[in-house]
Amino acid sequence: MDLKTATAIRRLRLVSAPEAISFLLLLVCSVLKRTTDFNAVPVMGMVHGVLFILYVIFWADAWNRTKWPLQTAALYFVLSVLPAGGFFAERRLRREAEDAVIASRARQEGAVKA
Repeated sequence: MDLKTATAIRRLRLVSAPEAISFLLLLVCSVLKRTTDFNAVPVMGMVHGVLFILYVIFWADAWNRTKWPLQTAALYFVLSVLPAGGFFAERRLRREAEDAVIASRARQEGAVKA
């Protein structure tokens, strides 16, 4: 995995958890708006909107660089629209990045021994 691909995955991973948190907070604010006089929906809506747009941009970049199959790319997109999906996306992306580092080190060790 080259540096730009690793960076694309890392950016997507770093924005997935805050996007999930903002989505959950937006849902809480929506409930509070309807049950109390507290109305933070405009603020949380803007925060979540910005994080979601960043997620989609980083998702498209990661898909382009990693050449994921359609099913994998679709899974990461579907996880972005589920309330807690960003947490699962972050965990899978972290595992994918760790596997890529392990594979890279194995290739380097194989090249050194050859």
